[in-house]
Amino acid sequence: MTAPRADSTSLPSPADGGFEITARHGGRARAGTLTTPHGEIATPAFIPVGTKATVKAVLPESMSDLGAQALLANAYHLYLQPGHDLVDEAGGLGAFMNWPGPTYTDSGGFQVMSLGAGFQKVLSSEFSGGAKARTATGEDDAVREGKERLAHVDDDGVTFRSFINGDVHRFTPEISMQIQHGLGADIMFAFDELTTL
Repeated sequence: MTAPRADSTSLPSPADGGFEITARHGGRARAGTLTTPHGEIATPAFIPVGTKATVKAVLPESMSDLGAQALLANAYHLYLQPGHDLVDEAGGLGAFMNWPGPTYTDSGGFQVMSLGAGFQKVLSSEFSGGAKARTATGEDDAVREGKERLAHVDDDGVTFRSFINGDVHRFTPEISMQIQHGLGADIMFAFDELTTL
């Protein structure tokens, strides 16, 4: 497949799964239809989050009635419990959560990274140009003293301890994608790094 031109209105053909622009407004604003193996998503869209393959206090059967076109689950949490292999054996994320429509998984990067360098960071309430992230105690870019980091970041990925049982795990961009493939999501997010503003 060749790379689409910057002014292309369809990436790739909707018949193959892709995104078709259906309307434009002004500069870059657009609406469209995202086609996945489990259905279409009209964009822009609000996607409910079922972190551990369930949207709290809402039955999966009710999600469509509430206007949900797709659901998002978290690769990190599902990897740790019940495990991506179990979700795969159940027929994938949609079958596991009794959802017939499209599914997204995020990479788990935010959760893993926030266990390490981002531990206890919150954005400063007053953002002005060069403002830095601050901890709850006001320290710049620091981990609160006396707290062990549960994750260690290197150039290739993150080694972290499970918050459930303390076991050591490793996430790299490749491993994150393998987990998300095992979960069977229609749309998978790239492994990202928690950054500060």
